[in-house]
Amino acid sequence: MIDSPISDTSSRIRVAVVYGGRSLEHSISCISAGAVMANLDRGRYDVVPVGITRDGLWTVGTEDAEELRAHGDTLPEVKLRDELALSLNRRGEITNTTTGQVHATVDVVLPILHGAFGEDGTIQGLFEIAGVRYVGPGVLASAAGMDKEFTKKLMVAEGLPVTPEVILRGRDELTDAEKDLLGLPVFVKPARGGSSIGISKVDHWAGLADAVALARESDEKVIVEAMIHGVEVEVGVLQFPDGSLLASEPAQLNGIEDSAEGFYGFHTKYLDDVVTATIPAKLPPETIARLKDLAVETFTALDCKGLARVDFFVTEQGPVLNEINTMPGFTPISMYPQVFKATGVSYVELLDTLIATALA
Repeated sequence: MIDSPISDTSSRIRVAVVYGGRSLEHSISCISAGAVMANLDRGRYDVVPVGITRDGLWTVGTEDAEELRAHGDTLPEVKLRDELALSLNRRGEITNTTTGQVHATVDVVLPILHGAFGEDGTIQGLFEIAGVRYVGPGVLASAAGMDKEFTKKLMVAEGLPVTPEVILRGRDELTDAEKDLLGLPVFVKPARGGSSIGISKVDHWAGLADAVALARESDEKVIVEAMIHGVEVEVGVLQFPDGSLLASEPAQLNGIEDSAEGFYGFHTKYLDDVVTATIPAKLPPETIARLKDLAVETFTALDCKGLARVDFFVTEQGPVLNEINTMPGFTPISMYPQVFKATGVSYVELLDTLIATALA
């Protein structure tokens, strides 16, 4: 086990847990936030829940576990209560816009936000302007990590292995040369999406147009990736207050091909009980060491801070980078807390470390 990085103090740290947002991953953010608030040590933290509605209104949040979890196929939503705003001239103040009174003054923000307007550098820019400390990567790392095109461009510049892809801007079809490059099947994705929303597997080129149309419901820029044959593996990276980095034991995903979607889609990730994880992955020691090194190299290449989850395919030729998540899921079944539990860092210690690093 890793010692808690925060020493005992007489006063608790006030943490704003921000969740929901305008992203298509709104509900997953709510579920993640519920798990986070349930695991924050109330002996050392005062928690201030702040919700953001789907249309972008900040509101007094909730810690009600029932309200912040899925009930069958019914997913949680942020409910509008009193409207709030983050002050841009008084560091750490969150104001009730109805009364004009200060709702809370916080020491640090824990933005449990996934996808657009939460994980893409936009809200990180707001925190920078407001001068408030926050957990996770900054503006550039968040923006580059969210956009799969630029993630891979930066990785290629660092000499790291990535999956082949073609970017579609303003067109719906691939050239014959691009089809030859990628082969079949391909995966069609929103370039700046998450939680596998809007992703399709295309086995015949006749299905490409429909897949592009679905992806464009989430993002005007679409990425078409070659299918990589290999084991899907996820590795967490955690930064400590002194700047040191720890790569987790890798998680090997099993049963993806048995899911109804046939790949690691939204329902497979969050609603179906099909995929399991082997932690540590059943891979040779040298492969596990290489995966950990590549995860840290990816984290560093994007100039990340705090945390990230890096996803790979392990092929016969070695690991290939799939993508990076700069604010990975924190739901009870999410890989990030699971891989660190297997590494010797409990959920509570994980949150302690993230907050301590942000404050440092």
